[in-house]
Amino acid sequence: MDQSTKIKKIKLLLYLLDVLKLAVTAFGGPQMHFTQFYKTLVKKRTYLTEEELKELHSLCSMLPGPTSTQTITAIGYKLGGPLLAFATLTVWVLPASLIMLSFALMLTLFDISSPKLGFLKYLQPMAVGFIFYAAYQIKNIFITRLHHWVLMIIAAVLAVVIHTPYVFPLLLLLGGVVSARLNRANYSDVKPIKNISWTNFIVFLGVFLLAALLGALTKNPAVLIFENTYRYGSIVFGGGHVLIPMMYNQFVEFKHYLEPNTFLAGIGVLQAVPGPVFSFSTYTGAMALANWGIGGQVLGGIIGTVAIFLPGILLIFFVYPIWTKIKKYSPIKHAIEGINATSAGLVIASAYLLFEPIEVNQANMLVLLGTLFLLLTTKIPSPIVVFICIWAGFAF
Repeated sequence: MDQSTKIKKIKLLLYLLDVLKLAVTAFGGPQMHFTQFYKTLVKKRTYLTEEELKELHSLCSMLPGPTSTQTITAIGYKLGGPLLAFATLTVWVLPASLIMLSFALMLTLFDISSPKLGFLKYLQPMAVGFIFYAAYQIKNIFITRLHHWVLMIIAAVLAVVIHTPYVFPLLLLLGGVVSARLNRANYSDVKPIKNISWTNFIVFLGVFLLAALLGALTKNPAVLIFENTYRYGSIVFGGGHVLIPMMYNQFVEFKHYLEPNTFLAGIGVLQAVPGPVFSFSTYTGAMALANWGIGGQVLGGIIGTVAIFLPGILLIFFVYPIWTKIKKYSPIKHAIEGINATSAGLVIASAYLLFEPIEVNQANMLVLLGTLFLLLTTKIPSPIVVFICIWAGFAF
């Protein structure tokens, strides 16, 4: 092995170590994750440029599934191909999934049918503080022109008013089209894409159809959990705050896989868990198979984890090679500006939608504003802020 190969392998190992650090410290959901990716992977380590991260963020925002997971997986793909992409995915997902699985096992092991999780009461206003901070950071990065401000404000208002997950991809698409038009994109350089590999898309669609067929034929709980969760991973746009109410409707109100208090307990703990918000599916899968014993819960957790992340990753593996061919086209480059400006508006909408169900009282507002103040004015790590809020829940 020559010296250059050794150096490359060391760099890739250091990259995976940085991904692990992000996986255990990145709180606040995909909007907050972007700013942390930017700080660590662009500014500190220079694995990629700011422009490249923006491009990948735009691409993943347009796809269904877990945006931050797809973004960091795409970064791994860019740096080292499919193998490093899978390694990146595993390292990023594993800590959060293990925490959520452990909590599910704890609930069953100690027979807590109605858990009293009052100490988590300040985590939701804290999470809103994180999202507002992410909105501020993303605004500083993406909003540089007048039409960016217009797109951001319109996207924020429409995302709040129109209650459907499909408003997210539609607004992103609209933002891209408007920006391309305003920038007078040149379409003469656009050429047909040749030699497209359809394998990953065929696998994505094949798993979707096969899971639905097996679920209908067998009625096996494990298969049904996989089918339900895979379906959500295939159609959900807009991040965890869209996924969770959809899962509540299906898993609690319709299918009765979980009791309402069990589902809400998981949401409370999720606020204190770093990494991907979609790791909530690890918890729901484990709790849905709780009557199968500990082994069944572990199986359910694995099923929930694989099913929620698999479709988004298959889509990334299908789209990324095409993206590298078209991203330099004038219409695409100009559209990226609009997509990013629109996504900043969606972050603001996410903060409002999370704030809406919170009881407006002195304590909650103090936690929200205190979180935002600490993030804006100090360098206190995110985990410390979370544990301060948990301690406050215990103390008061």
